Amino acid sequence: MSDDASFAKLVSLACHDVRTPLATVHGFVKTLERTVELEAPADRYMEMIGAASLQMAELLDELSLAARIEAGRYDPAFREVDTLDLARHAQERLDGVAVSGSGVVVSTDIDAVDRGVSALVQCALRHGGLESVSVVVRGTELDVSPITPASAPVVLGRDLRDLGAAVAVRAIDALGGSVSLEGETLTIRLASS
Repeated sequence: MSDDASFAKLVSLACHDVRTPLATVHGFVKTLERTVELEAPADRYMEMIGAASLQMAELLDELSLAARIEAGRYDPAFREVDTLDLARHAQERLDGVAVSGSGVVVSTDIDAVDRGVSALVQCALRHGGLESVSVVVRGTELDVSPITPASAPVVLGRDLRDLGAAVAVRAIDALGGSVSLEGETLTIRLASS
């Protein structure tokens, strides 16, 4: 086994092992929220702990996916989804996202691609210093704009400063799609079958 494959397996194992205590933390937060009437500011702290534990779980999912892709052990679960729905999910999760166009149904790993599209849009906002972006859906393609010159290498996964974007580019590529940039427009092309 190569050093890269060994490291990817180690990362995958670590992600798996960290999920158990993290699930415990999240479970106790939810139990306390349901059963104990907390006063301010403790109620807000409990809410913050719950949100942070969900965010950590998402980061573990991203790391685990990246490790499986790098080790050649990615086994996507294909299901059908409309590409316009993927853009709308990003819009629901993030502020400042305008969606237009028309989608088509594709068969893909919905969990990975749904998270990936949102991560790429979020990266454009965050690393571009923008308050808003538009996502135009054209069948199997989603155009995200504007992409600033400073954010372009990050959004393309070349400058590794955003885990979500880096994993999204790799996952979409592993699924037969691509992520490319022309001018100020990032085009996410999803495989149609």
